[in-house]
Amino acid sequence: MRPIHPATVIGASAAIAAAALTAAATPATAAPAAPSAPDPAVLSAKLAKQLGTRSAGSYVAGGRLVVNVSDARTAREVTDAGAVARTVARSGADLAEVTKAIDRGVKAAGTAWAVDPASDQVVLSYDSTVTGAKLKAVRKVAAAQGSAVRLVASKGAFKPLIAGGQAIYVSGARCSLGFNVRSGSTYYFLTAGHCTNIGATWYANSSGTTVLGTRTGTSFPGNDYGIVRYTNTSITKTGGVYLWGSGTQDITSAGTPAVGQTVYRSGSTTGVHSGRVTALNTTVRYSEGTVSGLIQTTVCAEPGDSGGSLYSGTTALGLTSGGSGDCSSGGTTFFQPVVEPLSVYGVSVF
Repeated sequence: MRPIHPATVIGASAAIAAAALTAAATPATAAPAAPSAPDPAVLSAKLAKQLGTRSAGSYVAGGRLVVNVSDARTAREVTDAGAVARTVARSGADLAEVTKAIDRGVKAAGTAWAVDPASDQVVLSYDSTVTGAKLKAVRKVAAAQGSAVRLVASKGAFKPLIAGGQAIYVSGARCSLGFNVRSGSTYYFLTAGHCTNIGATWYANSSGTTVLGTRTGTSFPGNDYGIVRYTNTSITKTGGVYLWGSGTQDITSAGTPAVGQTVYRSGSTTGVHSGRVTALNTTVRYSEGTVSGLIQTTVCAEPGDSGGSLYSGTTALGLTSGGSGDCSSGGTTFFQPVVEPLSVYGVSVF
């Protein structure tokens, strides 16, 4: 694991701890360039706002955004926007009702649920701690919704990813820095709320000799984000994601990913790993509390990676919240969308 240098804080993960088509042309006139396809993530966010529950979700397939619809008018809007319209049996409103029923009926920790647009279902996952009467109760709730719900057993246990060790430190615990952010000339960093709940003063080393700053906000459960204001003026704050031996990835904006999109995570325990977004707006019941609105992915993570950066190219996407499995056998990981704390705290990436 890379030691922390007190002179520089890399703004992500824990680094105080990413053909041309040549058109045939006549000798006299070159063919016009083909229009570029809309960015799926940008288009996904735009159409989600425009359509609301008239859409039953969207996902990326073959480089195009596919949007689930249940009527012809909405299909035309989707096509006109540059996406692929797919007619499905369940509307967004139908799936929202199913999700509400699960939220009311499933009380066991170790469960998570989200809309899977590819199957037009709500996927209800349960981890290895859900057994016996708890599992029977979960199955009963799922069965009441018929084919609208798909039950999935998840490897390991859903838990916030935190451990003693190295990276950013508080009260004997270790997490990972997410993104350096600022408001005017005041600098902060974002990390997971289940980390910032632990204590107020954050350090660059486990011995507690190099103070980074002081917590100014935290939200967990419900959400999973927190913010720390730098008080150490001798540390240079940069806005990139540390890539663990492969340089840094510059971050210039924040956004929301699309289902099916490839994303990357950087964290202090396992470095950089990639995977695919499988769901948005996921609810997970940790034993410590329920968190909603999460990004669900196949990117692996392990204890200590909590708070670390989820990104794609130069776009910040999320903060590592928790999950199950590990980076040897794989697993499921949940991320707090970064756009929410940026808005709540009035800060921006840079």
